[in-house]
Amino acid sequence: MSLFRTKPIEASLADADEPGRRLKRSLTAWDLMIMGVAVAVGAGIFSVGAKAAAEFSGPAVTISFVLAAVTCALAIMCYAEFATAIPVAGSAYVFSYATMGEFVAWIIGWNLILELFTAAAVIAKYWGIYLSEVFALIGVDIPATLHLGPIDLTWGPFLIVTAFTILLVMGTKLSAQVGNVFTLIKVGVVLFVIVAGFFYVKAENYSPFIPDPVSTASEGSSGVMQQSLFSFLTGAAPAQYGMLGVFAGAAVVFFAFIGFDVVATSAEEVKDPGRTLPRGIFAGLAVVTLLYIGVSLALTGMVSYTDLATAENPNLATAFTMVGNTAAAKIIAVGSLIGLTTVIMVLLMGLARVVLAMSRDGLLPRGLSRTSDKHSTPARLQILCGALVAFVAGFTQVDVLEEMINIGTLSAFVVVSLGILVLRKKRPDLRPAFRVPFGPVIPVLSAVLCLYLMTNLAVETWLYFAGWLLIGFLLYFAYGQRHSRLNEKFSDVARAGAGRDAAEA
Repeated sequence: MSLFRTKPIEASLADADEPGRRLKRSLTAWDLMIMGVAVAVGAGIFSVGAKAAAEFSGPAVTISFVLAAVTCALAIMCYAEFATAIPVAGSAYVFSYATMGEFVAWIIGWNLILELFTAAAVIAKYWGIYLSEVFALIGVDIPATLHLGPIDLTWGPFLIVTAFTILLVMGTKLSAQVGNVFTLIKVGVVLFVIVAGFFYVKAENYSPFIPDPVSTASEGSSGVMQQSLFSFLTGAAPAQYGMLGVFAGAAVVFFAFIGFDVVATSAEEVKDPGRTLPRGIFAGLAVVTLLYIGVSLALTGMVSYTDLATAENPNLATAFTMVGNTAAAKIIAVGSLIGLTTVIMVLLMGLARVVLAMSRDGLLPRGLSRTSDKHSTPARLQILCGALVAFVAGFTQVDVLEEMINIGTLSAFVVVSLGILVLRKKRPDLRPAFRVPFGPVIPVLSAVLCLYLMTNLAVETWLYFAGWLLIGFLLYFAYGQRHSRLNEKFSDVARAGAGRDAAEA
């Protein structure tokens, strides 16, 4: 079988309607908008921006957020065109299968699993830590990690992952309704932070807005591993601040925008996807971008970025503590916990939908794609995903792989952006409800920007990513290629053709 044989769009649509593997269309544009806000406005809004300001961008972290948002918006346009043309579960995996072939689709699906699984596990672990901090605020000392002999157990992830796994098994719409409540609460907390923060803003803290670059070159292998791939390849000395620092900050805060490709995985569960998907996704992105800009301006105006850099783990609570407002710091701790809650839910849902799509195609075991007769959800798959996420979050130091989330997302963005050009060439007959404007300009620009942000990630992250891809290649050739339903169909055709030739001879 050709590694680059594509799956017809009509086949993907037919598979989505297969009895026993069908999802229910129940989500509206409002649900999608809230879902995007739910997964993007997590603890990242309370911590990632502070880290980027302290270590990379200074006050110009606002520009970093804008750059990340623009890059995300360009890629999301491509997602929207694909999703309205092929409104089925699987997102970038399905889009790649229709345009670039099975092998590329497998790589992208494998990277999406990396992104969603790692993000869910990392954030579930942070949720457990924040839960202990919230208990401490009310005078209850419950350690986040229990020491069971030689084993350390972070117990919080098991609690939150179990709760949302049950909700997701019971129905996507029900989960969305619960998520809506939590999301509105955390948006309220974010607005409070912005308003309260601006009471402490001092104009001098914004100067210099883009600090002069500072060399961070260090000796030894650890310095090489931690520098960006761009610095490693070009020989440029690793540096903080300056314009390169702004771009490096954009690569870091891009973590804050990963939710919008997850929203695209729900295309099969959306009512009237041609109208609903673009509206929901772009409305959510607009809300999130405004919230991040507001928070970053408040943060860097409250305290100097140099003061933030002295903190061990700088975050918004750090800033409020530095200006003496410990009450706001407590509210932020609660807001961080609430913020993480809905992120975990959406990531668990997205993870199950990607695996579902790959399972339908036979690249992963077909039994995983069975859906519940009662709730029309992939119950057994959702439970399996939840169990694995909880186990990894509870028993490992998964948080050291945080940057793997970004590289998995950006790699999918690159392929989807270029895939639009392939789709238009191969299927000019398609008329999706949304089309990316300005011809090939935006898809190419999106791919270039995403590639550039990828080069700003650490060499260590790229090495981990190479290892993940190697495992993916081995799995594909050991299992996926041989069990692919597309492979079986073409093998049947080939055998039939050979039989006819033999009969004619």
